[in-house]
Amino acid sequence: MKAATHPPKSKSNAAAKKADLAGPGVSTYQEVAKVLPTDYRSLLDPKETQIALAAVRRFIEDGLCRELNLIRVEVPLIVDEESGVNDYLDRDGSRTPIGFRCGLGLKEPIKAQVVQAATKWKRMALRQFGMKLGEGLVTDMRAVRKDYFLDHDHSAYVDQWDWEKVISPEQRNLKFLKETVRGIWRVIKGAEDFVLREFPKLRNDRYPPLPKELTFVHAEEMLDRYPDLPRKQRESKFLQEVSPAIFIIGIGWTLQDGYPHEMRAADYDDWVTPTVSDSGKPMHGLNGDILVWNPVTRRRHELTSMGVRVTKETLRQQLEMTDQLHFLKLPYHQAILNDQIPLSIGGGIGQSRTTMLLLRKAHLGEVSVTVWPKELKEICRERNIVTIE
Repeated sequence: MKAATHPPKSKSNAAAKKADLAGPGVSTYQEVAKVLPTDYRSLLDPKETQIALAAVRRFIEDGLCRELNLIRVEVPLIVDEESGVNDYLDRDGSRTPIGFRCGLGLKEPIKAQVVQAATKWKRMALRQFGMKLGEGLVTDMRAVRKDYFLDHDHSAYVDQWDWEKVISPEQRNLKFLKETVRGIWRVIKGAEDFVLREFPKLRNDRYPPLPKELTFVHAEEMLDRYPDLPRKQRESKFLQEVSPAIFIIGIGWTLQDGYPHEMRAADYDDWVTPTVSDSGKPMHGLNGDILVWNPVTRRRHELTSMGVRVTKETLRQQLEMTDQLHFLKLPYHQAILNDQIPLSIGGGIGQSRTTMLLLRKAHLGEVSVTVWPKELKEICRERNIVTIE
């Protein structure tokens, strides 16, 4: 594949959404019933689970601070709509935040939104908290994403360790990205070793431990390997055939088949910058996801999405590709264009997603409290899955 001097225009929003939803993802509760395990028994009872949750969450948060040189800071649950810092999660605007007006007695009430993710807020917060080169922050982020289909690993209530770190222009490269990803993986792998040591009931021959090292693969390489498979099937196949723990690089760039591997918002992660794979092939993107094979659910399992953030040049380029140049008038985007906030790298690590994996659980509802459809609760009861009420 030839290196692209100018990136190809993205397909229409409808086509991009089609690519995002392609694959074996479930969309009905009959399908959920087929994919949830029928031979499941939790290795920890509800009380033991709560004790383990508290311990492993402390371990991971402390590990992230140590490994990435972060400090814990407070994070908003609601933001001003006009700030532009809320996350719209994808390109086509189909996942909208919850909005409301607040401020009793104000002539013009504040137009507030419930956070969907703190991705943009964190980059602004680096300036607010005076972070210097190599320093960063981590948050205990809570959010609401009302437009998800609710299944065993998607909920309307989201909890993440959202983190962000100041970097230099010279660090905007694949080598630095991979070093950072390896640091995060050391924390996750260390957390697994910790819980297996502290809670011996979790040791089970049916559930092999995570590998010590991650495998890195570009989204473009994955398409080359499995050209006839939709992206979720590509991921599952790679996890089963090559490695049970991977980091997919370059998510958001339009691939040779005309679709991105998955849609990504155009105004935080950099998925347009040209790079080169280990084999010497021209690739794109300084972002990606950690995925693992979950031996409990026997499915692909995403843990974190992260990346080097856009510069003012790549911000404009990505917004142009996605027909969203009107965003440039918003305060967050103006801060990037005017060099008012630092260059950074950051991401979000799913708390419930990660603890669900480490505690060998079959459902997010076993490690977090939220609302679930009656149909899903019934399916869970039939399969010995006890969700927290």
